Amino acid sequence: MKLLKDILYKAGLIEVIGNTNIAINAISFDSRKIEKDSLFVAVKGTLSDGHKYIDDTIAKGAIAILCETLPKNINEKITYIKVKDTTASLGIIASNYFDTPSEHIKLVGVTGTNGKTTTVTLLFNLFTKLGYKVGLLSTVKNQINDKIIPSTHTTPDAIQLNALLRQMVDIGCTHCFMEVSSHAVVQNRIAGIHFVGGVFTNITHDHLDYHKTFAEYIKAKKSFFDSLGNDAFALTNKDDANGEVMLQNTRATKHTYSLRAMADYKCRVVENQFSGLLLNIDNHEMWSKLIGNFNAYNLLAVYATAVLLGEEKLNVLTTLSSLSSVEGRFQYVRSDNGIVGIVDYAHTPDALLNVLA
Repeated sequence: MKLLKDILYKAGLIEVIGNTNIAINAISFDSRKIEKDSLFVAVKGTLSDGHKYIDDTIAKGAIAILCETLPKNINEKITYIKVKDTTASLGIIASNYFDTPSEHIKLVGVTGTNGKTTTVTLLFNLFTKLGYKVGLLSTVKNQINDKIIPSTHTTPDAIQLNALLRQMVDIGCTHCFMEVSSHAVVQNRIAGIHFVGGVFTNITHDHLDYHKTFAEYIKAKKSFFDSLGNDAFALTNKDDANGEVMLQNTRATKHTYSLRAMADYKCRVVENQFSGLLLNIDNHEMWSKLIGNFNAYNLLAVYATAVLLGEEKLNVLTTLSSLSSVEGRFQYVRSDNGIVGIVDYAHTPDALLNVLA
């Protein structure tokens, strides 16, 4: 429970009607999930407009309303807060409500069309093996140390995200690795979140049903890097045509990784077999159970991220070599009679081509 005036800090208020010195029991943007003494955030979604349900939420127990347009009929017992964009303000308010958890953990966001899940999961497994308490936010699952929480979106909504980060901080997690989808960026699900680093894997023609054009898709990915602070790092794949575009306006410290060009973090594939990869990373050879050139990129991104987070290079490479492939991501199965099976989640043309190649 928090005072409304405290959770409105930096939320971009335009107008306030009513008392802000009231205790808020919960925050919700779903009118069906309103609790007594809660703040309802009226969000204009793709299917419906939360402003239509303001009266319903008051009847269910909401005592404060965050909206972009004030209702015609003002209830004198209710506090109304007008802002320009409720989705952006929601992220800041949710962060305040849960005592700004992202500022108390080393949170790294990974974005790109392919490789996000593999990269964040490898980072989670790596830092767990290095002895840290770690959190994971991914398409497959959310995890806090050994506790697994089912995942419904690539990136949770702002309230769920801050609640999960709060749980991580409360049990002593020092790091969290998180997939950042383009949908989440556009929908302001990461508003108010502090990242210590951002990683770009690659970009292909995906999600154009949502973003409409490739330019808009690139813009969504890039705006994540634009939002990073000067205390963060931005790591990009230099071999991707749009890799360096991501770094153009970021305030973060810029770093690159590559298999083909000069970069801060360099890798060469020495051997690529069904049994694994022999890689030369920063002039040190390491063997990995993962398969394929695309996994060489993932492993290099993980290595670079770990080093940027202050880990010792040889220790990272040694620990990386012990990690297995991520569930559903190019899993290699060989039967007793020599039949080889590959299990992979590839669901975009580029990902499928990479798997088959």
